[in-house]
Amino acid sequence: MPRKKLPIGIQTFAKIREADYYYVDKTPFALKLVDEGTVYFLSRPRRFGKSLFLDTLAELFAGNEPLFRGLHCHDKWDWEKKHPVVRISFAEGVMESRAGLDARIGNILAENERRLGVPEGEGGIPDRFIALIQAAEARFGQRVVVLVDEYDKPILDNLGAPDLARAMRDGLRNLYSVIKGQDAHIRFAFLTGVSKFSKVNIFSGLNNLTDITLDAGYSDICGYTEADVDAVFAPELDGLDRDTIRHWYNGYNWRGKTVYNPFDLLLLFQKREFRPFWFETGTPTFLVDMLTERKVYLPALLEMESSTELISAFEVGDISTEALMFQSGYLTIAKEENLGGNLRFTLTYPNREVRSALTGNILGRWVENPQKAVQSRFALYKALEINDFDRIREIFFSLYAGIPADWFRKNDIDRFEGYYASVFYASFAALGLDIVPEDVSRQGRLDMTVKFNGQIYLFEFKVVEDEAEGKALQQIKARRYADKYRALDQPIHLIGVEFSKKERNVTGFEVEVG
Repeated sequence: MPRKKLPIGIQTFAKIREADYYYVDKTPFALKLVDEGTVYFLSRPRRFGKSLFLDTLAELFAGNEPLFRGLHCHDKWDWEKKHPVVRISFAEGVMESRAGLDARIGNILAENERRLGVPEGEGGIPDRFIALIQAAEARFGQRVVVLVDEYDKPILDNLGAPDLARAMRDGLRNLYSVIKGQDAHIRFAFLTGVSKFSKVNIFSGLNNLTDITLDAGYSDICGYTEADVDAVFAPELDGLDRDTIRHWYNGYNWRGKTVYNPFDLLLLFQKREFRPFWFETGTPTFLVDMLTERKVYLPALLEMESSTELISAFEVGDISTEALMFQSGYLTIAKEENLGGNLRFTLTYPNREVRSALTGNILGRWVENPQKAVQSRFALYKALEINDFDRIREIFFSLYAGIPADWFRKNDIDRFEGYYASVFYASFAALGLDIVPEDVSRQGRLDMTVKFNGQIYLFEFKVVEDEAEGKALQQIKARRYADKYRALDQPIHLIGVEFSKKERNVTGFEVEVG
């Protein structure tokens, strides 16, 4: 199979097809959507291919048959029907006022009027949108298709200013409410975004909206599956370890097939090295601020329980940790259970990229000097390679000493053993190591297990009033936490770590071979 061009950052279907770029055929999903409904909503994280899928739908409904030759839909679509397509996107720029949003909407409607060759509408936004839909139907003799990209971005860009975010929400509702009233003139509508705001607050009674976000059959509507990678990108795999690719970038799941983030894989194939490409394109400042403010116990993010309601609830001023992390792509569904008609989800990090990059970013925010956190991370790795436990103790002592005293006072977080454990955990997780927090055995629950370099490291944390008491190491031995790993026939290290409330630092660090 010959190599093709990598469609990095390309969201235009025609360009991909005409210039012979790699393309994963998503037209089976398009046909299914058209056959089964009319108005759809899909939430996916940024850079997952939502815009490209919308552009594919636009070309399909416009009847651009040559672009689809060789694809699944080609002999299954009526190319004689050409529908007018109204396209709305808020992907570009940041709107900082309600007036700015209304002006942007006006420009969007004007661009659609020009492209579709209909008269410029009059009146407010709803009246003008209605006129556009009806005039386009009359001119083309076919009902209209409405495609909305990044429907929620004006809200998300202003979450730090709740009043402004609510004003943006109201302005968008003013636009989207038209879709319901114009149902008779609309053949198909598809809205995409990162978040999922409630129908009441954003879509104003759009009760014919079908939300496919958590529909197992559409889990891979965006992103690349394992089969896609092996079949479409086979020429790019030479020299790259398949298991490493999977470990770094696969794992996103919406109750169906797991997928890779396309942006990550395309950059991997271009650069030929493993890096957190997706994470680096947008540091989640709001998310890190929220996790810090809520004193989230970081190891718990490896296995967080939630429900359909919690991970779907996204309201200005009332955003659950689970919803924000799931919808933005930093947590995904690991498993689900049906308990009497109620779905219980277990959420976790999708892959190494997200876990190591996010925890490293958080750690950098929790110390006075982010560069120090980076240096400590690399030093920790080198010390662990040679089991230099004295150096490991020094690294953490220095790391905790770098946390400003007023940070403790503002958050009163020194009362919580979980905070100390979170910093410890984040330091190892940022290295991408194999970690088991809250490691359960018949004897009890160990705080953290690290598997590295063919060795096992068992950590127990304790907060003491002042001087070290040796209780952390005693507990590891008394409860025989090492027993579950003896069959592996690997060196086992028992490490008791104690933190002083008075000194706010490591006061005890004992190590024994298990």
